[in-house]
Amino acid sequence: MPSERYPEMGLAFGIYFGQDCHLFGDTIPEMVNAFRNDCPQYRNLPRELDAFVAEHPDDLDAAFEEDFGSGFDPQFWGYTTVSFFEEIKRLLRE
Repeated sequence: MPSERYPEMGLAFGIYFGQDCHLFGDTIPEMVNAFRNDCPQYRNLPRELDAFVAEHPDDLDAAFEEDFGSGFDPQFWGYTTVSFFEEIKRLLRE
């Protein structure tokens, strides 16, 4: 189960960027901010994103769709999977 290996990704994509994401904001920065404020372990998310990319160098989009894409599609927000991961990491550093 991917959420066992990547618990912060499971939380972020299952809750904060999932079907009910509007509860946390109307924009990606608002959702990331809500995640950061609610989850003290948010600092683990960038490491998990990097590990997920390293694990799927040739099939990142498909792997993300399979593991976390049931409630979230980065393309809906104008991102690729890679650019969305980079945006999350940037926003968490702010």
